[in-house]
Amino acid sequence: MKQVKKYHHKKVLVLGLAKSGVSAASLLHKLGAFVTVNDQKPLADNPEAQGLLEQGVTVICGEHPIELMDEGFELIVKNPGIPYHNPMIQRALELEIPIITEVELAYLVSEAPFIGITGTNGKTTTTTLVYEMLEMGEKAPLIAGNIGTVASGVAQEATSDNTIVIELSSFQLMGIESFKPRIAILTNLYEAHIDYHGNLNEYWKAKANITKYQTESDYFIVNADQEQVLEVAKQSHARIIPFSTKKVVENGAYVMDDAIWFMNEKIMDVNDIVLPGAHNQENILSAVAAAKLSGVDNDAIFRVLNSFRGVKHRLQYIADIDGRKFYNDSKATNILATSKALDAFKEPVVLLAGGLDRGNEFDELIPSFEHVKAVVTFGQTAEKIERVAREAGIKTIQRVDNVEKAVPVAFNLSNPGDVVLLSPACASWDQYKTFEVRGDIFTEAVHKLK
Repeated sequence: MKQVKKYHHKKVLVLGLAKSGVSAASLLHKLGAFVTVNDQKPLADNPEAQGLLEQGVTVICGEHPIELMDEGFELIVKNPGIPYHNPMIQRALELEIPIITEVELAYLVSEAPFIGITGTNGKTTTTTLVYEMLEMGEKAPLIAGNIGTVASGVAQEATSDNTIVIELSSFQLMGIESFKPRIAILTNLYEAHIDYHGNLNEYWKAKANITKYQTESDYFIVNADQEQVLEVAKQSHARIIPFSTKKVVENGAYVMDDAIWFMNEKIMDVNDIVLPGAHNQENILSAVAAAKLSGVDNDAIFRVLNSFRGVKHRLQYIADIDGRKFYNDSKATNILATSKALDAFKEPVVLLAGGLDRGNEFDELIPSFEHVKAVVTFGQTAEKIERVAREAGIKTIQRVDNVEKAVPVAFNLSNPGDVVLLSPACASWDQYKTFEVRGDIFTEAVHKLK
């Protein structure tokens, strides 16, 4: 870890704990800062805050007192989940106090270079693929960010022999001052998180921060099939490495003759890739580009893509039971995600869908119902999804109480060669605490069929 002097004897407020706040506060304390932590949860119910108190950190818990912002802080490290319209943050902005996230701290103390991955969709899968390719290629990667351990914790242990592969949200990227990945990936840009950012342009601008401080010695891997991504690329000072599933791109990654290519070199045949879906092909191309730029050989890339079956709850292959392939896509909490999952299959699909009713309809799913032979619904949106299924011409529709009961019903409606797909197109909160819980229940029910 680099011994950074920047924060020595600086008065710093860490706003909001969770894992990132705890790590940031502890690191700043080590770096000689005068650290105050402020968290909403009362101290008696807050073991993280209690631990920091024992280290000598000042802890204020149970509320966010606005007058705290007038105590002369020189820096705020904000939990990414706290929006900028929060009164504490608004007061900090009025006082012109710099606001960062712990990703910036990680970058400053890390001896290892970073590969940073962001985008609306595909971040987790791409991050996992890059990490596994580097690991297979014996490049000593470490994984951090939303998918792994907190970045500022990983950075303290990393050496110059490592590479930190990090998944980055727009929330995190709004809080950087110098963060500069050696390789950055922008998978795609769609509308998302408008409640946090205020409008679409602000969201896109936050994503563009991943390349803001890159130089001509760095690489920026971008989706050449999206105009908005290419607009972001025009702002970058890095070397642009495009990827495309639709055309051959010079000095980039692409699909040609049913094979994956990088800079005019054939990497492997598409038929040897296990992970299904056109959207996953985009993730694969960007990961291949990052791996090749990191010196990973084709054999290591082949071995990963020939065995990688997906990230848990993201179009994850579960099992083959009597010729039916079961996939867990519980992370598909919106229509776009379910459309992409359905488009990934040419086999007949029995779709399991439903969940929290947010007031929207599901007509946008109809074009993706081409291969759907039956639909099993559950949750608050069951009736809405059934209406759309009928309009799509699907004859077999059944409603059940929950995901667990949906699995044996779907099995009975399927035949050998079919796909049984949990891709709800809805959040889980009407019945399950998280989409992970929902996906785990599905997986367990599938294994019971055996």
